[in-house]
Amino acid sequence: MGYRVAVVGATGNVGREMMQILSEREFPADEVAAVASSRSVGSEVEYGDTGRMLRCQNLEHFDFAGWDMALFAAGSAVSRDHVPRAAAAGCVVIDNSSLYRMDPDVPLIVPEVNPEAIDGYTARRIIANPNCSTAQLVVALKPLHDAATIRRVVVSTYQSVSGAGKAGMDELFEQSRAIFVGDPVEPRTFTRQIAFNLIPHIDSFLDDGSTKEEWKMVVETKKILDPRIKLTATCVRVPVFVGHSEAVNIEFERELSAREAQDILREAPGIMLIDKREDGGYVTPVEAAGDSATYISRVRDDPTVEHGISLWCVSDNLRKGAALNAVQIAELLGRRHLKKG
Repeated sequence: MGYRVAVVGATGNVGREMMQILSEREFPADEVAAVASSRSVGSEVEYGDTGRMLRCQNLEHFDFAGWDMALFAAGSAVSRDHVPRAAAAGCVVIDNSSLYRMDPDVPLIVPEVNPEAIDGYTARRIIANPNCSTAQLVVALKPLHDAATIRRVVVSTYQSVSGAGKAGMDELFEQSRAIFVGDPVEPRTFTRQIAFNLIPHIDSFLDDGSTKEEWKMVVETKKILDPRIKLTATCVRVPVFVGHSEAVNIEFERELSAREAQDILREAPGIMLIDKREDGGYVTPVEAAGDSATYISRVRDDPTVEHGISLWCVSDNLRKGAALNAVQIAELLGRRHLKKG
């Protein structure tokens, strides 16, 4: 006996990736519903690579009663209107938007990092999926924090345009083509030209000069991992289609050498260490795209602090940063609370 699972936002980048991952991981679903806005009703999305096509149902009229889980990938506005309705119907919601992440009654989960926190889902029947850049960061930080206790983190992100959805990917493609043929370039999704450029601005600006994306990394890392960790972030959009990269500097309370950190990361769940000190001995977004691992490279000692290392972290933001993490939460929920059969 399996689960009944609804995927809300099934026609978007993350929703389609959720369908793919549910299928490839053979999630025990007896029934999967593709749910989307009224403009997508009647269109079809493929369930993984199975050739099985699911006809989209209208979110406005979808009845969540009798469904075990709903994976939401449709943005905060949609979540605000429909997540409470789904939860009230008895369906457990795993929400990919930022709406509920800092709600004290909603667990914010990365299964490799804080699986026990999922037990708090009963307060509202809602579980939050973290920001894509936070998810890969805390997977890398967790085993190192356990070993030597992290005091401070400085992270610079290099985030792909897929983090801004299909519109962001289309804009990079269209601008690149326009530049090659000599046509004018007009930014629409981004504030500046993204092709052959980078933009040190993701989400809205806050009063202290940081952006909301940077704020998310700070507060989400504290909630998921440890509220005592000090973190500062600079988040940058780069002309890469898929895959977020991060340059991370970590200061510890106790001594931890780069060699020891490599040994720890090599055995850590969800991590693939590719770290050869030679040309090409590291991972870039091109290699990470389509993969489920969080890749770590360039681990080295930081001589500017008493106990510090630096590292390079790359992951497919549509997978670990969103869809894969949501499915892993669903698997964890099933194992710990909603057992079937």
